[in-house]
This record gives sequence, structure tokens and C-alpha cells, in this order.
Amino acid sequence: MSIRFYLPKDAASLALGADRVARALTRAAAARGLDATLVRTGSRGMLWLEPMLEVETPEGRIAYGPVRPGDIESLLDAGLAEGGAHRLRIGRPEDQSYFARQQRLTFGRCGVIDPASVEDYRAHGGYRGLEAALAAGPAGTVEAVKASGLRGRGGAGFPTGIKWNTVMLAQAEQKYVVCNADEGDSGTFADRMLMEGDPLTLIEGMTIAAVAVGATRGYIYCRSEYPHAFAALEIAIAAAERAGYLGANVMGSGHAFHLEVRLGAGAYICGEETSLLESLEGKRGLVRAKPPIPALKGLFGQPTLVNNVLSFAAVPWIMEHGGPAYAAYGMGRSLGTLPIQLAGNVKRGGLIETAFGLTLREVIEDFGGGTASGRPLRAVQVGGPLGAYFPESLLDTPLDYEAFAAKKGLLGHGGIVVFDDTVDLARQARFAFEFCVAESCGKCTPCRIGAVRGLETIDKVLAGESPRENLALVTDLCEVMTDGSLCAMGGLTPVPVMSALTHFPEDFSGRGAKLPLAAE
Repeated sequence: MSIRFYLPKDAASLALGADRVARALTRAAAARGLDATLVRTGSRGMLWLEPMLEVETPEGRIAYGPVRPGDIESLLDAGLAEGGAHRLRIGRPEDQSYFARQQRLTFGRCGVIDPASVEDYRAHGGYRGLEAALAAGPAGTVEAVKASGLRGRGGAGFPTGIKWNTVMLAQAEQKYVVCNADEGDSGTFADRMLMEGDPLTLIEGMTIAAVAVGATRGYIYCRSEYPHAFAALEIAIAAAERAGYLGANVMGSGHAFHLEVRLGAGAYICGEETSLLESLEGKRGLVRAKPPIPALKGLFGQPTLVNNVLSFAAVPWIMEHGGPAYAAYGMGRSLGTLPIQLAGNVKRGGLIETAFGLTLREVIEDFGGGTASGRPLRAVQVGGPLGAYFPESLLDTPLDYEAFAAKKGLLGHGGIVVFDDTVDLARQARFAFEFCVAESCGKCTPCRIGAVRGLETIDKVLAGESPRENLALVTDLCEVMTDGSLCAMGGLTPVPVMSALTHFPEDFSGRGAKLPLAAE
């Protein structure tokens, strides 16, 4: 009887030696005369257990991890092929407590299927959403997305259905669908995991969008730091074309949709949608003034639907199960599920998909197990390098767009970075300005010049030079950047700076001055 093994080949697993494990397993199985097949998958998201090796048994897939090449012989001796007992045995991944409180709607297939196989994708429910969308028609599809309450998962949180409706109603001979896969925020990796582990979910979501808005061409703008995701997307697109799910006649429906993946050049600013469009057109990635909005005048001046990877990837489930079923998850105006990426100084970092409403404390303590160092937690940054630093006192804030806004934070792309009590928040505030200096496109003065002056002024504070006066100047400068910047790059840089000043004043006052209060 043939034995089927599963081992991830996503970037995180590869970095931890997954290819070496694969070679060791293949050699050992051959030497023992085993009839074995090794399927390379994506990661299930329990990154502290990677590389995680699974074997198919009558009781389901049994996992072992983290596996090193030197463990293979002892695993086979212990009955790996039958799911035998071993010190690395985890059991069925879905039975682990890490998964018990998750609702995996978007990531249900990631780590389970062969990302290059349309047949495997279909066997696990793939393309049912596209079938439903073709049956519902453009207007019905857009209404389903509206009813789901889906909001942009890239960080802005704009209602997805409204954007789709705008492009659908726009009159033009050519329309485009563009996926923003330029995942550049620190502590984020959900886009990468999905593109590497289940790229056909993204492709299906974009195809549904194209049918809904009347677009015939699409582009996935993938960041240059994601070579494995880029390769996985190209393989999956070719497989979808061969199977008739992309091309001149999608599923025999008469709808044409041609999809390409383009590699960016490493500019953080190209995560902003208009800068991304400039880059796709072969220009320097500079932010465009709005209006006009891309939905009416986007790529090459035509109506363009721009969404994040996770926004498109949520749509197949919505179309298969219905908008109200998706809206049944979450809280308030934050409906559906949020893929959370837990990183930094934490014991169990990884990918968690759950309904909106879980608190930061629950994510860090229940899922993450606290700090990896064992030291007390001091700060958490949510939403990437432009997100706020929250102290321990704000850990009971629920993961919800409005709840975070009320605390002067942003949920962003769902990335959470944990810091213990050794962190210096004054240095972190300096990094925010330094990051903006390096990554600003330079088009508007508040961002281009403000970040440079902010960095200079923070350096004066760190050096103990008139700290009280210079901190007051930083506060004024942040107000100018917030109100005057053309896009979120300059507009949000003050968020980490001001949160550090507000919640951790001792890190600044310890350098020779009392932090000026807002009322002073």
C-alpha cells in the first residue's frame, strides 16, 4: 500500500530546513523499499513546529514536528508510516488546542492541499464559489459581497462590496482587476502563506471579481522579497489556464479573464494602491492624488478594482456559503474572519484565523503562550511599522476596526509584534521616522521633509539636548504630517511615534525632561 507524506515548502519551512528533511525522507524511504509519495504543501501556520511532517493514516493525517533530517530514521523505526508513537508526534493537526478556537474560512485548505494541483483544490471544495458567482451574475455577486460585510483586509478596512459596485457600474471598454500582494508590513506573512500554500483561492477570488465587475485582465503585484510566492502563483495560474478556469472562456461561461503575476522592486510605498498602479505601468512608484479614485480611473486610466490578497481570497467562501453566513462571524462593523499574524517576542508565533472580536490578550496569551524570553510583556505593535504601540493596559482591546480606532491604533493587515520589558520605546519612535525617511516616495512635503526633521529631532531627544522643547516640536510635527500628507505613509508615521510618547513617557523623560502633556 502506498504511503502518502505531506511536508510544507513555504518560505518559513524552507528557512527551517524543510528541503533537507524532504531529501532525508526520500532517501530513507527508498532504502527501506517503501512505496511512498511526498506531497509538498503550504504551512498550517504553527510555525514553531515547522518543518511539520504529516502522514496519511486511516485515522486522518498525523503530524510530527519540528522534524530535522536526523530524526527521519528514528521516526520510520517508530512506525511513522502508520502514525506511530514518537517524541515528535503531535497527532491530528486539527485537534491541537491552537486550532480549537479558530474559524478557518480563508485558510481552510492552506497546508492541506498540493498548491499546484487544480484537482486537489477542487477535491477540497475549490471553484464552488466561482460556480455560484456565474449562476448569480454580476449584480448578484456584488450583492453577496456587500451582504457579507467584507472590508479591505489590506489595512484600510473600506467596504469591499462598495468598491466592487463602483467598478461594475463604471462604463469602459476595458477594466482591470489588480491584487495588491506587496505585503511589506513588519510582522505580516498571511499573504505570503496563502500565495505559497493555496494560490488557487486567490486566483478564484480574482476570477469571481473579474466576472462581477466586467474585467477581462488581471494582475497580481507580488513583492520582490517573495520569490517562492511568485513561483507558486505562476505555476497555479498555468494550471488554472490548462483546466479552463482562466483564459478566453472561463468554465465555458463566455467570460474571458487573463491573469498575470508581476514582481515589484522592493518599494514599501508600492503597497499604496495608486503607487502600485504607477509601478504596474512601468513608472516610478509615486502616490497619485485622489480623486479620481482607481475604481473610476486606475490602471492605464481605466476602471480598476484593487484589493488585497486576503480580500480576494475571502470571496470564494462567501460565494459558496452566502454573504449572510460570512457576516454571522465577527462583531459590530467588523464582520467575517481576520487572519492574525503573531510574531516578535512570543513563544508560539504563527497564523491564526478567527472571527473579529478576540482581544489582544487572548491572542498573545492563549495562542502565543506569552513572551519567548519569559520576561514581562511591555508593548505590542499592531498594524505594521505605522501601527500604534499598545501597553499592557490596552491588551483587552478587541480586534475590531472601530475599537482600535477608539484607542488611536489601527488593525491594519492583522500583524501583531510582541515586545518584552527590555524594549526602548524612544528608540522605536525613532525607527518610525527612520523608516519613513527610507520608504517615502517623496512626492509630498509633509512626508518627505517631515520624516527627516522628525528623525533629527528625536535624535536630539536621545542625546539629551533640550528634550522638553524638542518633544514639543515632535508633537507639532506629527500633527502636520497627519493632516498634510498625501497618503498613509506620512499620515500614519505619527501613530507609532505618538503612541510611544503617550503610553511610555518614561522612556523619553528618563533622558532629561518631563514629557510635555497634551494640555500644556
